[in-house]
Amino acid sequence: MRYCLADKLSLREFAQVGKRPSGKTPKWENAQVGLAVITHQINTLPIIKGKIETRLYLDGCRLPGQDGGMSDTRSRPQRRPSRQKEPSRAWQRMLSGRRLDILDPSAMDVEIIDIAHGLARVSRWNGQTRGQHPLSVAQHSVLVERFVSRNAPKLDRRWRLAALLHDAPEYVIGDMITPFKYALGGLYHDIESRLSEAVHIRFGLPARLPDNVERAIKRADRMAAWIEATQLAGFSEEEASKILKRPRGTPDTIRLRPVKPEKAAEMFLKRFNLLGGNRG
Repeated sequence: MRYCLADKLSLREFAQVGKRPSGKTPKWENAQVGLAVITHQINTLPIIKGKIETRLYLDGCRLPGQDGGMSDTRSRPQRRPSRQKEPSRAWQRMLSGRRLDILDPSAMDVEIIDIAHGLARVSRWNGQTRGQHPLSVAQHSVLVERFVSRNAPKLDRRWRLAALLHDAPEYVIGDMITPFKYALGGLYHDIESRLSEAVHIRFGLPARLPDNVERAIKRADRMAAWIEATQLAGFSEEEASKILKRPRGTPDTIRLRPVKPEKAAEMFLKRFNLLGGNRG
């Protein structure tokens, strides 16, 4: 019967165990890191005697705990049953008192006063803009609605309201720069879409806008981004042209001056009421 020595050996000690004396049968038959199969009495191995703790198994040299071998309770401590974690909170309390579930938003929990307050305090371009105050998403939204009205004067008033609300989800999830949005992928866009649909329904708009309206808003959004980039965010026109591509018809006469949050919220609410949003 063979003796199995299951120990934590250093590489040097492991090599010594398996040395073949001249003209004699090797003292080990099979070995792995941490396992040596010995065919001699253990007390004849002085190089490791007294230096490590040994454990003998007389069960065909099978690894402990495998194929019927002796279980090694020290190397396999019993794991305590894990407690079930309660699901993380996914809602945010608003100043209006509403609690909006970010992952499953309800139109009933959307209030324009919360949107205006939040967007007026969310910065465009991660706050990297010139001026005493950061350019807020609320002020950006007013500019986009202005461009939509200018580009398509016959567009129904409710679609202009949709333009004002095009970034409304950011009052909850903030404004992320475009490269980061793409890096986050589908999860971010799914959450953003759900919030957008809840906002639309709350104010009398279809959950999903017609394609021509989406295109009109997107064009106006890019026009606003071009002006913001070149006037406030430090882009040269050459650099902006490579990244943003100036939309046809972008005006040269507009000069942006970021305003304080209270003023931005006031501007946003004024346009909202003029566009009939309070009837939704």
